[in-house]
Amino acid sequence: MAVGAARSDEEFTSATATRVMVAACRASGLDDSGSELIRLGENALFRLASVPVIARIARGREWLPTARKEVAVSQWLTGEGFSAARIVEDLEQPLLIDGFPVTFWHQIFEGDRKPAYGELGAVLRDLHSLTVPAGLELPRFQPFTKQELRIDRAQIPEDDRSFLRKRWRELRDRYAELRFETAKGPVHGDAHVQNLMVDDRGQVVLIDFEAFCYDHPEWDLMVTAVEHHSLGWQSNAQYADFVTAYGRDLYDWPGYETLRGLQEFGMTTWLMQNIREDGRTAAEYRRRIAALRDDAAPRDWRPW
Repeated sequence: MAVGAARSDEEFTSATATRVMVAACRASGLDDSGSELIRLGENALFRLASVPVIARIARGREWLPTARKEVAVSQWLTGEGFSAARIVEDLEQPLLIDGFPVTFWHQIFEGDRKPAYGELGAVLRDLHSLTVPAGLELPRFQPFTKQELRIDRAQIPEDDRSFLRKRWRELRDRYAELRFETAKGPVHGDAHVQNLMVDDRGQVVLIDFEAFCYDHPEWDLMVTAVEHHSLGWQSNAQYADFVTAYGRDLYDWPGYETLRGLQEFGMTTWLMQNIREDGRTAAEYRRRIAALRDDAAPRDWRPW
C-alpha cells in the first residue's frame, strides 16, 4: 500500500518520522495516540500505546525492497520455530507513506535481564545452521551500498566527506582481495548483542532483519570481534563466552583486519546520519571520524 508516496527526498528527522508514523497508523486502522519514539538510528522505532506493537520507519523509498525482505524473513523464521521478532500478520505490509517504508511488529516485553554474549554466539550458531527455503530471495552482504548513500546525504563538513569517500574506495579494494573458506548461508548482517532481546519468559529473541542476507558467516562474527579486539566493549570473559558458544574466533582469520576496517567505517557513517539531532551524537561522530583518520589511534568510542 502506498500513501502520498512521492516525498522521500525530505530529510529524515524525528519530526518527519513521527508524521509518517501517524499517517501509517491511520492507514492501518491503528490508534497512534500516546505513541513514543524509542530509537532513531538507521530507522525510527515507535512504541504504540494503544496496542503492543512497534512501528518501524525506514529512511526512504530505496529501502522498500529491504522492508519487504524483513517481512519475508520474519515469516520464515517464525515458521521454523526460531525465536525471532514477529511481523503483525493481519496488516498489509510494508506500507509506503510519503515515500517512507513502514512495518509493524509485535512488541517484545522485556524481562529482568539483558542477553549475554554466550547467548549471542549460540543464536548465531543456530541461525547459520538453517537452510534457506526455495522462494526466499536474499541478497549478498552489502558493505558498501548503504555507506555511499550515507556519505552523499550526511550534513557533515566537506573535508570529512572527501576523506570518507577516499576511505570507501580503499576499503572496496581490500574487500576485493578477501578469500572466504566457509560456505554461504543465512546471515543476520548486523549481529551485535543489542539485536537480541530477552523477553519476560526468559527467552532470547533475535530482532532487526534489515541487513539479513545469504553470505559467509564471517560477516556476523565480525561485529563482536571488532567490538572486543578494537573497541574493548566486552571483557575477556564475555568474549570467551561468545567464542565458545559459536565455536570460532574471527580474530585468528587473515581477513579480520579488512573486516575491522569495514565495521568501524560502518559504525561511523551510521552515527553521522543523526548528528543534527543532538550535541551528544555530534560529539561521538567527531570522536569516531578522528580515529578513522589515524589507524593507530585508540578507539575510545562509546557504545550507542
